[in-house]
Amino acid sequence: MKPEWLRRKLPDPEPLNRMRGLLQRHGLNTVCQGALCPNQGECFGRGTATFLILGKTCTRNCTFCAIPTEQRPPAPDPDEPRRVARAAAELGLKHVVITSVTRDDLSDGGASHFARTVEALREIGPGISVEVLVPDFQGSENALRAVLESGPDVLNHNLETVPRLYAEVRPKAVYRRSFDLLKRAKEIAPDRITKSGLMLGLGEERKEIAAVMADLREVSCDLLTLGQYLRPSGRHRPVARYVPPEEFEELRAEGEKLGFKAVFSAPLVRSSFHAAEIFKNISL
Repeated sequence: MKPEWLRRKLPDPEPLNRMRGLLQRHGLNTVCQGALCPNQGECFGRGTATFLILGKTCTRNCTFCAIPTEQRPPAPDPDEPRRVARAAAELGLKHVVITSVTRDDLSDGGASHFARTVEALREIGPGISVEVLVPDFQGSENALRAVLESGPDVLNHNLETVPRLYAEVRPKAVYRRSFDLLKRAKEIAPDRITKSGLMLGLGEERKEIAAVMADLREVSCDLLTLGQYLRPSGRHRPVARYVPPEEFEELRAEGEKLGFKAVFSAPLVRSSFHAAEIFKNISL
């Protein structure tokens, strides 16, 4: 049974239905729905969502993720970037977060589609900030450059867990490859804000979390999110431990001492949760 600090009140159905209707009308997906995010009710209630591009099935089989796996997903929809921009405008969003499924079947991993989506959002008007949460593009520097050159304000790539657990948790991912993406992002665009996140409760040890945090600061990663892993279904990796709120607070303080511009650390934190507030605070 989940501990009390992870229990949420049932959301108001009216804003939920309103957001779902808008997404359906524009033919869009969100990671909020696809990944069964526990904050969906709160975010939808505030009129925000994290758009999921490049389809709704992933070519990888991470043991923590609720998004379905398919080796040959449908081709990307060329009209999707425009629809994302129109939905963001209708919602009146000032900070837009875009993520995707992993598309190892595409030659550029979907980087050009990310770039077109960022460009479409820029056409909405001034004052819009854009955050992209990207896959590892199988280590392609050209793909990373294509996304960065489109001009996102924040480039996020989640390490997700500690190196020792990658083979079990992210069997098609490589810790060093993900780490190098964040390193190269700063080398290519030194002034761009970079961000990463970890799920806790997968079986990691405290010293391993500290080592990953130090790794991230070594490559000047600016922002860090830490949240509790929650098992999406009985087919997914079990929760090894429910990390108490006090420990998340301790990790937040440790991260700030290491020099992160902001550390958002709490059981229900997810990588794009309150992303607009975080960006606004560090941009002041």
